[in-house]
Amino acid sequence: MLALAGSGPLGEMVRTHLQTGGRRTRAQLGLLAAKALGVDDAVPWAAACELLHNATLVHDDIQDGDRVRRGHPTLWATNGMAQAINSGDLLLMLPFLALGRQSCTPEQHVALSQALASRAVLCVKGQALDLSLPNQASWSMEDWLSAAIGKSGQLLALPIEGAAILAGREDASELGDHFAEAGALYQIVDDLVDLYGEKGRGERGCDLREGKVSALVVRHLELAPQDGAWLRGVLRAERDQTSAADIDRAARRFRESGCVDALLQDIQLRTDALQSDALPEGLRQVASALAQRCTRDLGDIA
Repeated sequence: MLALAGSGPLGEMVRTHLQTGGRRTRAQLGLLAAKALGVDDAVPWAAACELLHNATLVHDDIQDGDRVRRGHPTLWATNGMAQAINSGDLLLMLPFLALGRQSCTPEQHVALSQALASRAVLCVKGQALDLSLPNQASWSMEDWLSAAIGKSGQLLALPIEGAAILAGREDASELGDHFAEAGALYQIVDDLVDLYGEKGRGERGCDLREGKVSALVVRHLELAPQDGAWLRGVLRAERDQTSAADIDRAARRFRESGCVDALLQDIQLRTDALQSDALPEGLRQVASALAQRCTRDLGDIA
């Protein structure tokens, strides 16, 4: 995977980003799903999925203004926005080079390419929707879920769909769509951990500091609409104007309103739904492993 980045300054930046770690969840999903469905070799496909995911992370850090990821400086923080954009663009192209190394029929190669591009399109649309939420007059969980399943779920669906394509299954897209729902599960947990746990981003409550409309914000305002003016003010403030007291107050109010408990219940329901009996036996085990990965950082929050 690292060799695909090539040489030169740009390749070195991409390698630096990839070497910061991460769980390689999407690559592992592709490998686990392939094994479950009887596919012998899916390493290039797994690499393609992981490279695409990392492309979105590089661009996401720029959009959110995050200077730390995985406990390391982000690419834009160390190399500037222009070069970070170039690095993200390179990472967007590398999955197709990785795909060229996948052993499969010409028809499967076309289907994998289409899946890669289609899920990437849905991912970008989800990210755009997520960024547009702060400008909306009101927020609903329906809108939030559309953004979460788009920006996070599509790249969880992609490894499964590709493995199913390699296995010759006609329901590959439908199987992928089922795993896309895990995007909401992942994002709810991620939003909780951002405020009540440790995400390796250098400070607590980054989502609030960035003005992000998280699951916590939407669910809290459903339960405590009287906090609307105050919470919108926090979200609209410049990042460096959001104080530790603002973060503490939000964390306290989200618990007092029952918002945190409601989201924890939602997590349990989504975890159960992900591990549906309707899935092929092997993929139920993959779904179970994904659910555990999505929820492992909850820790004391629950």
